[in-house]
Amino acid sequence: MLVLTRKAGERILIGDDIVITILDSRGDGIRIGIDAPKGVKIQREEVLRAVTEANLEAAQADEAGEERIKAALGLLSAPELPAEA
Repeated sequence: MLVLTRKAGERILIGDDIVITILDSRGDGIRIGIDAPKGVKIQREEVLRAVTEANLEAAQADEAGEERIKAALGLLSAPELPAEA
């Protein structure tokens, strides 16, 4: 990991087409501006993590709900009985 110290107005260049500008420093945080091509995804990690967790929870709830609906409608296959000899 590259660690840099920058002041307001200073920039960081990534490759030929991404520019990060330090806009302001406020207490324990900073404001940055990111200039990148439209095809480059820029996401905040905590938002991406929250969306991923919510999607996983929703998928699990859907699976459990689907099983309850199938059971209520009698659509689940009955367990196989052992063959009589």
